[in-house]
Amino acid sequence: MILIFSNKDDSHPTNVIRYLNKWKVPVFRLNGESLLTDYRFSWHIDNKGADFSILNNKNGLILKGNEITAVWDRRPVPPSELPITHSNEEINKHNLEEGHTFLSFLRYYIRDIYSIGSIVEDRPAASKMLQLAIAQSLGMRIPETCFSNTKETISKLAKKYPWLSLKSLFSGNVTINETEEMVFFSQKAKSSDLLQQPEEAFTQTVSFVQNYVEKAYELRITVIDQDVIACKIDSQIQEDDKGKVDWRQGYDYNLKHEIVELPKKIRQFCLDFVQRINLNFGCFDFIVTPEGEYVFLECNPNGQWLWIEIETGYDISKIMAKNLAKYENIDF
Repeated sequence: MILIFSNKDDSHPTNVIRYLNKWKVPVFRLNGESLLTDYRFSWHIDNKGADFSILNNKNGLILKGNEITAVWDRRPVPPSELPITHSNEEINKHNLEEGHTFLSFLRYYIRDIYSIGSIVEDRPAASKMLQLAIAQSLGMRIPETCFSNTKETISKLAKKYPWLSLKSLFSGNVTINETEEMVFFSQKAKSSDLLQQPEEAFTQTVSFVQNYVEKAYELRITVIDQDVIACKIDSQIQEDDKGKVDWRQGYDYNLKHEIVELPKKIRQFCLDFVQRINLNFGCFDFIVTPEGEYVFLECNPNGQWLWIEIETGYDISKIMAKNLAKYENIDF
């Protein structure tokens, strides 16, 4: 049986589950927010060993821990729904936290089962510092990078390059009020302008700065076990604020996508990289320069890929389903 940890708003599992159903592979989806309302569960251990079971109240499906052949840890969220709410909000908060802790403990408990996505490895693997160091150690070109809260350190980088790339380290957006949201896209900044900023502009937070690398195009590379899917993103035909600097801004401006073949060296790098971070999955962002050189930017250890399937028609869902079902006795 395949166990999928997810949430109600995530559409990624939908087509994957369709394939698993078609192949008659049993699959159990657990949406984290509804743990305490939609499921009945128990974990038990005695001198004979440990096991657990989960019943889906909605469809009657039963998951038994000893029947799990693969896990897809696909962005579950903490429990947010209660079967009975208390008048005291602190008690409600406590009950939800207990459910969240159980869910986390359960995900840790099954860490040795074949998994795509991992509560154990995803978080440390997301470190930009670790990623850049690994990429460099594997012989891949990277942008010169600085994380700092001092003008002095960032100025050293600014004096070496005419243009810099300013990025968000973690938080992609901030809610200003009920109707306005500020999204932090990557920015192309003139180094001379950055050098004129006062010291206090740098001390308020951590600045994530890289030299700006000119692009011919960009790549989004999705690795699922030994499958490597490369999507070319033709960002440089866009305007600066419509995807040329940060391709995410091009969603609404007909950004062009195309599945492409990778050089063997780059394909092998991606496989070696996910092995180094102890995962079976990763979504890579690369720049390809006008000279044809590949530059590693980052790897999202639990990234999005459904939009590539939608834009290109390439059936990544089927590839995901096959990898999840590889330990089931079926013929595809």
